[in-house]
Order: sequence, then structure tokens, then C-alpha cells
Amino acid sequence: MSNATTAPANGEIVFYEVDEHAHPEGHSTALGFWIYLMSDCLIFAMLFATFGVLGGNYAAGPAPKDLFDLELVALNTAMLLFSSITYGFAMLAMEKGKIAQVQVWLGITGLFGLAFLCIELYEFHHMIHVGATPQRSAFLSAFFTLVGTHGLHVTFGLIWLVTMMVQVGYRGLIPANRRRLMCLSMFWHFLDVIWIGVFTFVYLMGMLR
Repeated sequence: MSNATTAPANGEIVFYEVDEHAHPEGHSTALGFWIYLMSDCLIFAMLFATFGVLGGNYAAGPAPKDLFDLELVALNTAMLLFSSITYGFAMLAMEKGKIAQVQVWLGITGLFGLAFLCIELYEFHHMIHVGATPQRSAFLSAFFTLVGTHGLHVTFGLIWLVTMMVQVGYRGLIPANRRRLMCLSMFWHFLDVIWIGVFTFVYLMGMLR
């Protein structure tokens, strides 16, 4: 509450109170990050819709059955799922205030994420090597755009993760770092959910076409 005064034309002084709303620390950060995630959902929704329309246009080129190795993709999926589990352990350690354990679990999460990217890059390299380039067909253009966008998000997530490891190492589990770790947690699990959609909609359904 704060008091204020005003002086009307008749010269009388009127007192009134201004009711100020409380603004919890970090509230704007969480709200802003949720808005960002919703915008990212729209981006991936458009990419999924594009793949749904163009995914069957092979232009007499290779089809999913000719290109996809489901065992390799399943291994890649496992890497990302394991990384979400280990990040969960990092958050549990954060709640207990154990900095060393947070660092260890973040490091393991980063290794799983890096393994995911390496397998994905290997898949891209193999496809390009056999001539399945993005410009070969509408199917391949949509595939590389959707899967590549997700991989780019994972790359940024890894950079963010390393940055958080450095900040936690220097400043500990201060409130600001806890909020940042929570935001990174939402981002990382969001990428996991998106990848489940990619695995199902692109790879599994692609093999059934």
C-alpha cells in the first residue's frame, strides 16, 4: 500500500491509497519461459503438419524403408530418455542442496545429450552419403527440417547445460541458479516429448507407409 494526494480545482486535498500487487521473485522469469515454450510448440506443430503433408512425396527417390534404421533410432531415443532421467536426479539433488551431485548428474545428462547428437549426425551423414539429400524430394526436405530443428534445440540445450554447470560451480545453488535450472529442466523434458512425437510420427509411421 502507498499513500498519494491530489489537488482538485476547488483547492481541497484528497488522500487515496494505491493497492500494489505483489510480484514474487522469479515470477516474470517463469511466465516468460512458459510463453517461449508455447511458441516453440507452435513451431514444431507447423513442422509436424508440413511433414504430414509432404512425407509421402518421394519423387521416385528413397522412401523411409530404404533409409531408416529403427535399431539405431531406438538407441538414439534411449539416449534422450536416459538424459531426462538423469536431469531429474539433478533436480532432486538441487532440492537437497547438494552441489556436487547436481554437477555430476548434469554432466551425465550432457553426455547422453551429446551421444544423441552424435548418432543423429551419423544418420544424417549416412543419408547424404547415399544421395538422400534435402533437395532430393519433399519427404527428405521435411524430414531434415523437422529432425534438424529438434537437433538444433538439443545443441542449444547442451550449451545452456554447460553454462549452468559453470554458474553453479562459481555461485552455488542461489535462487537465481535454481530458477535457471528449473527452466532448463522444462526445456529438456519438452525436447524429450517432441522427440517421442518424431520417433512415432516420422520413423515408426514412415516404416508403415
